[in-house]
Amino acid sequence: MKKRRQFFKTALGAGVATLVPSTIFANPQERKSPLVPLKPKALKKGDTIGLIAPGYAIKPEVLVEAKETLEKMGFIPYHTDRIHGNYGYFSNTDAERVADLNEMFANKKVDGILCARGGYGCTRIMHLIDYDLIRKNPKALIGFSDITALLNGIHQETGLITFHGPVGSTINDPYSIEQLQNVVMKSKELPPIINNVEITDLEEYSKPEYDRYCIKPGIVTGKLVGGSLTLVNALIGTPHEIDFTDAIVFLEDIEEAPYRIDRMLTQLMQGKTFNKAAGIALGVFKGCDSVPDPKSFTLKEVILDRIKPLNIPAVYGMTFGHIENNFTLPIGINAKLDTQKMTLQLLEKAVR
Repeated sequence: MKKRRQFFKTALGAGVATLVPSTIFANPQERKSPLVPLKPKALKKGDTIGLIAPGYAIKPEVLVEAKETLEKMGFIPYHTDRIHGNYGYFSNTDAERVADLNEMFANKKVDGILCARGGYGCTRIMHLIDYDLIRKNPKALIGFSDITALLNGIHQETGLITFHGPVGSTINDPYSIEQLQNVVMKSKELPPIINNVEITDLEEYSKPEYDRYCIKPGIVTGKLVGGSLTLVNALIGTPHEIDFTDAIVFLEDIEEAPYRIDRMLTQLMQGKTFNKAAGIALGVFKGCDSVPDPKSFTLKEVILDRIKPLNIPAVYGMTFGHIENNFTLPIGINAKLDTQKMTLQLLEKAVR
């Protein structure tokens, strides 16, 4: 019991009065005025990319591989000793993880930031982030899965365009690398995202969760917001709950049973703004249709039952998520979604 008491002392006793801004207790419905989008500098070869682990710990060999991939891309990888930590299921304490994030934004030698991996922990440090520091030092922040919380929260607080793309542990895929480079390194406008990827694992892609289908036809435009369905739900009721009004909402998840997807979509539907979205783009919900009970609903049945009645243009099976071919989606950038053609096009540059 002594160890458990010490954990809570360390995790919660950092000093709420000194470290936790009053915004943690704010009413999530008290919305700030819309911020002017703050675009980070385009990355280029020779730039230094800071690696952080704001959630779970990363295995040493995975970190080595991520650094090698960044070097092959022409970048200089950099990280502090904090990334080597292992604090329970986290990479380090809350204070150390947020210190690493803040330091990467403050360090003038770091040009962009890549989360080394996802994993739970980001929601615990949202109230400790120095948003003023980030606003004054805008940089590309890249990641997905549990990094969803950071991407949307930082965008809400600062206006910074953040990037829902690969993490260090998944960045070695050629498609993901190419698309990441297109979005964060090139300042030209891009052609539409289409699902014309080369399939290398026929057995994996034959699973039902890889099916592509139009839920509601339509062509819409709006600001991109979203990420992991689980983390989008985790932000509900917090100061960083997402306002979906007139937005194109993109969602994905991994290894959640259909009833859990049902529960999370139902929670979004019962919120105040999800039914006001302009469009919904669903990625691949990998491993979410593996249900041994024949009486269960399938993933597709759940999605159609929950999303179709909203009467919002929507599509399932876009090329992003916990899959080999993971497109980079800039949060805060205007895009056009065509659910019949199953394309998503960025309408403006995401970097300057």
